[in-house]
Amino acid sequence: MFRFQEPQYLWLIASTAIVVLLFLLAEYIRRKRMRKIGDHKLVNLLIPETSIIRRIWKLVLICVAIVSMSVALARPQFGSKLNDVTRQGVEIVVALDVSNSMLAQDIKPNRLENARKFTERIISKLENDKLGIIVFAGDAFVQMPITDDVRSARLFLSTIDTESVPVQGTAIAKAIDLAAKSFTKEEEISKIILLITDGENHEDNAVEIAKTLKEKNISIYTVGMGLPGGAPIPKKRGGGFMKDRDGNVVISVLDEQTLISIADETGGVYVRAGNSADASDKIINEIGKLQKGEVLKQNYSEYADQFQYLALLALILLLVDIIISEKKNSVLSRINLFKKKKHWV
Repeated sequence: MFRFQEPQYLWLIASTAIVVLLFLLAEYIRRKRMRKIGDHKLVNLLIPETSIIRRIWKLVLICVAIVSMSVALARPQFGSKLNDVTRQGVEIVVALDVSNSMLAQDIKPNRLENARKFTERIISKLENDKLGIIVFAGDAFVQMPITDDVRSARLFLSTIDTESVPVQGTAIAKAIDLAAKSFTKEEEISKIILLITDGENHEDNAVEIAKTLKEKNISIYTVGMGLPGGAPIPKKRGGGFMKDRDGNVVISVLDEQTLISIADETGGVYVRAGNSADASDKIINEIGKLQKGEVLKQNYSEYADQFQYLALLALILLLVDIIISEKKNSVLSRINLFKKKKHWV
């Protein structure tokens, strides 16, 4: 792999054009002054030690030195170093509710958008932890397998909406079960399921499933999205709100009691999320108290700087330019390898 760490310095290469223009301007002025003295060829005979070839070579040396230094400043790098990295952290699987009830607007702009922002705040505070993402509604699916590259989670979050799961409903137990299976087999690492939902469970008994995780040393932190008073669910198309079979507007209510029970069964915590960062800060503080284990040990390529070679080349070229004189060397000028020998008869 190859890259420039500071590519903006490559623009300095364009300065060679200015150097060439200044050289041509100086040569023009020089020739103009020589014409005032007399015939150009005659003047050259009077000052035979001057050399246009040497001046051109000095120009070439300066230009190449500028290019070399510009590339050196841009810090060319190759991925050639291998380092062993060991990190200490925890494993977290976010189970995010994407059912239609998450479109309710009792917290602005809606529950789902707040759930995404809540998750982003959690991700921004993670350093050496592993993270996975599961989305669920009437069924549950892995959105992002558990990984130490938590920054990539932002990309996955941006694609999550209520269309991410084709089956509508709220199957919290399925989400918990899938999340529990997503962890690694490392026993010394604390494992957390971060369940973000409005708590309206229509499919299964999530509390009973949560009880089985305590033996596996898996904690569930539940995050309530919404308000106890509830709010109607907007239709995705056509405006208005969703209605039941009797024509009544469906009100989605935050079921805090279910979420508290799920958290209590596994020794986790429950928080109600709003538009502030208080709830996410509480979760981060709780994660910080947990036992951390070795979550990553791998070899990865680190970029190694190669600018020093180009900087050295630029320095050598500038020194050579200083040493070379614009005038011909009187000793070297006497040497003529191609001079014809006289033959005596």
